[in-house]
Amino acid sequence: QVQFVESGGGLVQPGGSLTLSCATHGSIFRLYSVGWYRQAPGKQRERVARMNIGGSSDYTDSVKGRFTISRDNAKSVMYLHLASLKPEDTAVYYCNTDPPEAVTPRWGQGTQVTVSS
Repeated sequence: QVQFVESGGGLVQPGGSLTLSCATHGSIFRLYSVGWYRQAPGKQRERVARMNIGGSSDYTDSVKGRFTISRDNAKSVMYLHLASLKPEDTAVYYCNTDPPEAVTPRWGQGTQVTVSS
């Protein structure tokens, strides 16, 4: 059963950085585009970054130049490096396929990122 397990969140000051990790089944990266999503309190979940099977990536405008998506196929892990963090980046971050739920309707538990001084 395919799962997505996110980790690496925490409390960070504005301007700080974090690297999130997402562990999943090894076949995912060969078969699907993948993405990082976030959901802030009272808001809908939004995609912030995605990477296709070939390794090309793109980002939502609000995180361009600050977030970087990457993956390690051998380890079946993908990452999201967050830099120059702002309070508005505070959210629960999730990983999934892009578009989401292509493999399973179940989302992981997510990882909380809180940006605050």
